[in-house]
Amino acid sequence: MKLDKPDYFLILVCLASALSGFAILWLSTYFELSLIISLLLFILCGSLLFLSLTLGIRRFVEFRLYNIFKTVQTPPKLKGKKLTALLSEAEDYVDQLSANKQEEIKALKSQDDFRREFIGNLSHELKTPAFSIQGYIETLIDGASEDPEMRDKFLERARRATDRMIQLLEDLDNLTRLENPELAIEIRPFNLTELIQETFESLDWMAKEKNITLVQGAEYGPLIVMGDKKRISQVLVNLTKNSILYGVQNGHTKISVTAIEDFLLIEVKDNGIGIDPKHWQRLFERFYRVEQSRNRHEGGTGLGLAIVKHILELHEQTITMRSTVGEGSTFSFCLPKADKSITLSSKGVPIK
Repeated sequence: MKLDKPDYFLILVCLASALSGFAILWLSTYFELSLIISLLLFILCGSLLFLSLTLGIRRFVEFRLYNIFKTVQTPPKLKGKKLTALLSEAEDYVDQLSANKQEEIKALKSQDDFRREFIGNLSHELKTPAFSIQGYIETLIDGASEDPEMRDKFLERARRATDRMIQLLEDLDNLTRLENPELAIEIRPFNLTELIQETFESLDWMAKEKNITLVQGAEYGPLIVMGDKKRISQVLVNLTKNSILYGVQNGHTKISVTAIEDFLLIEVKDNGIGIDPKHWQRLFERFYRVEQSRNRHEGGTGLGLAIVKHILELHEQTITMRSTVGEGSTFSFCLPKADKSITLSSKGVPIK
């Protein structure tokens, strides 16, 4: 083991202590000193050696602590502190370092669990349409293609499975972009009323399949808000699509807007089956599905709410949800109002 300067100093002090004892004993015998004088000499030498030993131990502890601190952080000021304070500070630091390492280990384990779960979910989501496509193609190869009706039926199913796979990959790519910390969004004024109407028009065909009515909470005039119109459109489409996919036959989906000081509260409400509170905490995770009945053929990609959450976080807003089983669910978020002096052209461009 390599010895440092404090090690040598401590060794020398110990040797000096031993030699001083022998020296006092020899002097007392050789000069025939009295017992009192011998005791005084012994006390004097012992005091000096005690101070030297204390200094040596302190220097040894300081040097060791300095090296320990230096390896992990900027060394603190050690001089001028009591030895007990030094040891106490070292103990506190070790405890803090241990706690930090435990948190790092916990975070790494959580990330690893998330990674495994994500890969498993992604594999399952891609495998379902891929196996469907494979089955339809093999059936056609085995002779079903000779029947025009059967051929068209299987080709249509293969097309839908392909569309689902493409939608899944597009949602994954979109989510990856949203999670990029360098992503910039374009905040500008736009007409929220028009965007709600555009959302209804784009999803009208889907709503008709379940005879679900899409309605606004009231007859709103122009509602000008600040935000990235393209991203907020994704939010409204995903929330409305979810309400349709998991809604009930002959149900309804309503989007209402309420003014709250300098913000507009947007609520997407349905009268579907509702969501049990035990699922609320994980509702906005990737690929998380509330019920087995919401299977992969009936539902979407399982990424819609995760995309909504990330878009609103980019706007420094949050998505909230309240739901009652058997009665329906309501998803809500806020957007800041635009300046009243702003006027939009027919194309939605702000006019100064």
